[in-house]
Amino acid sequence: MKYTRNQWDRIGAWLCIAGGIVALVVGYLGVSDTLETGEQLPYVVSGGMVGLFLLGLGALLWLSADLRDEWRKLEAIDRHLLEGRPIPSATPLSTDATPPSSERNGPATAREVSLR
Repeated sequence: MKYTRNQWDRIGAWLCIAGGIVALVVGYLGVSDTLETGEQLPYVVSGGMVGLFLLGLGALLWLSADLRDEWRKLEAIDRHLLEGRPIPSATPLSTDATPPSSERNGPATAREVSLR
């Protein structure tokens, strides 16, 4: 239940996408049963238009969920910076490494060349 409350827009997106696919399939089946254009129009309008609308709404809800996740990550980074704590990194940085010769603006020594 907690997942449903937190991820309501993702669940809504999947429901809209599933509803849109069902509407398109029902519309296609209705159109494919008859050859007369007058009988096909209600299926095109109800199945096709509603199906496309639901697919678009599902995509919009999914995008909204992704943007909300990104904002949460940015808020966490901002909170860490304001509290003065360092941001945890995936790999620790070593501070004892010497920069390459191109960063020191000098020629490479024989030892540096052999290490490369």
